[in-house]
Amino acid sequence: MPQIVLAPMEGLLDCVLRDVLTRIGGIDRCVSEFIRVTNTLLPERAYLRVVPELAHGGCTPAGVPVRPQLLGSDPYCLADNAARVAGMGCDGVDLNFGCPAKVVNRHGGGAALLQDPELLWRIVSAVRKAVPAHQVVSTKMRLGFLDDSRAVECAQALQEGGAGEIVVHARTRADAYRPPAYWARIADIRAAIHTPLVANGEIWNTEDASRARRESGCMDVMLGRGIVTDPGLGRSLRTLDAGETGAATSWDDLQPHLHYFWTVVRARLERRQQAGRLKQWLNFLRRKHPQAQAAFTSLRTVQDPSSVDAWFALQAQQAGYAAVSAAPAVLAY
Repeated sequence: MPQIVLAPMEGLLDCVLRDVLTRIGGIDRCVSEFIRVTNTLLPERAYLRVVPELAHGGCTPAGVPVRPQLLGSDPYCLADNAARVAGMGCDGVDLNFGCPAKVVNRHGGGAALLQDPELLWRIVSAVRKAVPAHQVVSTKMRLGFLDDSRAVECAQALQEGGAGEIVVHARTRADAYRPPAYWARIADIRAAIHTPLVANGEIWNTEDASRARRESGCMDVMLGRGIVTDPGLGRSLRTLDAGETGAATSWDDLQPHLHYFWTVVRARLERRQQAGRLKQWLNFLRRKHPQAQAAFTSLRTVQDPSSVDAWFALQAQQAGYAAVSAAPAVLAY
């Protein structure tokens, strides 16, 4: 079956949302938010803050592997840190060559590295030598920095360095997140290298996924904002791949999962952050579900977590689902 990978999204797709989305299903693997590496060997606790799943076999509670992602520009420092995090029990290490954030790019990280294919090669080569052979070194890139003229050259550098998988976000750094995604350019890369490729960018529904696969020539896809907006997207795509038809994930289906999400947020985050974290996800969900708009409107000015607790209790009563609680293993994260 084609692989469906959950994207890294800084400030959004953390361990809590990874837990919920992998419980809903259809995801084969996750990549964590980036862990910034500068000039030091980070302690294990730094990795556990971003990827607490490392203390639980490197998987979410649903059993889906989570691959830590490192961001930096020094080959030797990245190699040292990759060796350390690989030794903590993950299935591999991912390298970030796609982040478009100005603060990251100013320091020569993320998508800025796509201006220097030789440095890409040196980074991947150093990390590949440092990570045990049975663990994957994967990479995530964009089509380029200001333009896509060096897209193939960059992918070739990653392959020659030893990357076992390359995710291609089908836009340049200059494109940011503006549609469209140029999936056909991934096909150009695919024609030039043999390393497995994963198509990413602007996949909001199964129709987008089918078109991305057709234009890129890649069956494996990475889902980001699309699956945050429609948490059942992975499961719908998996059903499509199996040649079956199935109902979309409804708002009623999502209610217990949303409640579970809130329960874990309450356990993990500081009180002042809790309501905002819920509203952040509702803001995405309302693109797909009108009921999420109503929920967002109801909670928009609410800051007191106790008031949110009361709102969820009422929703559970009206929808007829049992109140949920977070599993102890998740609370330990």
